[in-house]
Amino acid sequence: MIGKLNHVAIAVPSVTAAAALYRDKLGASVSEPVPLPDHGVTTVFVTLPNAKIELVEPLGDASPVAAFLARNPQGGMHHLCYEVADIAAARHRLKAGGARILGDGEPKIGAHGKPVLFLHPKDMLGTLIEIEQA
Repeated sequence: MIGKLNHVAIAVPSVTAAAALYRDKLGASVSEPVPLPDHGVTTVFVTLPNAKIELVEPLGDASPVAAFLARNPQGGMHHLCYEVADIAAARHRLKAGGARILGDGEPKIGAHGKPVLFLHPKDMLGTLIEIEQA
C-alpha cells in the first residue's frame, strides 16, 4: 500500500532559523516559507536527492505543532510522510485494520497541493504518520 518516503517533518520554533541552518551550514536547497492555515503551520522544504525534510513551525497557539514544541522546546522529529497511489483506498484499508485517522477522517490538501491524512501515533508504533496521495 505505501510507496516511497516523501518527507521527514521536523517541528521547529522558527522555520527561518532552521532553513538558514540547512542552507548555510549543510549547503541544502531550501524553499521559501509557506503558511498553511488549514494545518496550523508554516512549512519550508529542504530538497534531498532521495526525499525531503519538512521544517514546520506553528502558525498560532492552537497549532498541533505548538503543543509538540511545548514538550520539546528545541524542536524534533514530528512525523513521517509516505506516498500512496489512492488515498481513499488507503484510508479504507487502514480503518478496516483498526487504524485511527486524525481529524474528521477526510483528506485535506497538504503542503504539496495533494490530499493528505494523518494516522494516530498510538496505532503506528508511537510515530505520527502522514499519508499523501502521489
